[in-house]
Amino acid sequence: MATTVRTAGALARPGRRFLSQQTLEGYACILPWLLGFACFVAGPMVAALLISLTDWSMLEPPIWIGLDNYQRMLKDPLFYTVLVNTAYISFLAVPLHLIVALGIALGLNEKLTGVNIYRTIFYLPSQMPIVASALLWLWVFNPDFGLANALLNVLNLPPLRWLFDPTLSKPSIVLITMWGGIGTPMIIFLAGLQGVPESLYEAANIDGAGSFARFRHITLPMLSPIIFFNLIIGVIASFQAYFTLVFITTQGGPANTSLIFILYIYFKAFRDFDMGYAAALAWTLFLIVLALTGINFLLARFWVHYEGGERT
Repeated sequence: MATTVRTAGALARPGRRFLSQQTLEGYACILPWLLGFACFVAGPMVAALLISLTDWSMLEPPIWIGLDNYQRMLKDPLFYTVLVNTAYISFLAVPLHLIVALGIALGLNEKLTGVNIYRTIFYLPSQMPIVASALLWLWVFNPDFGLANALLNVLNLPPLRWLFDPTLSKPSIVLITMWGGIGTPMIIFLAGLQGVPESLYEAANIDGAGSFARFRHITLPMLSPIIFFNLIIGVIASFQAYFTLVFITTQGGPANTSLIFILYIYFKAFRDFDMGYAAALAWTLFLIVLALTGINFLLARFWVHYEGGERT
């Protein structure tokens, strides 16, 4: 019996050494990513948190003030303005992106002649540099000689000021985001549609289900994980990725009607050199995005379906 135990122990120890070696090799493989994350993500986040607790104008040494920047934020009327502007653009642009991208993907999933050309045409705008796209749309929406007003003139409609009108600045930005914001989710939707088993549609046809019934009871449930993924990415991007577009087209105007959160952070940091307050705004934006992402994950269990009946 003792010999058997010693033999089993001898066999087990190499296994443990093998697993330990595998673990070390795994950490060695991700070490470059871990170093990059620590240096360029986690480190700057911790530094920003510490800066947010100081009064630092970059011209003088920082002064520790605790939570004063966060208390100041609650009394800043422009903070609420940028919050409303950002929410308006985000909650309008993200659903529109998802609906239009899904609609285009449904059309491009059909077996049509030259469908690959159409897929390329719809996807290309998303690969266009943001600066070039912003300059293009700045010309399109020019109130004096822009293409948009030229089309309105053809239709005998009065010209609009688009980006230069306080009431139209945010809707105009949402329209611009449609240009480059639907290509990527469209491709992801298209991949998801091609993964839906044809047998489900065939069974539905046998049962007499119409096109809308097949879309409602087969396509949408099967695509719900894809919709959820695009929703999460879209919400995060809408709070962070529109900086270049707004900076080039309106710079937050007119009258701060298009001033979004990320642009306000930039102005506070690099125009007003109020780094402490800018860092506090940045951390507030991070917490807002984190909260929205968490809410989406909590709600996902009620509508996101996975094969085998699993839910998030």
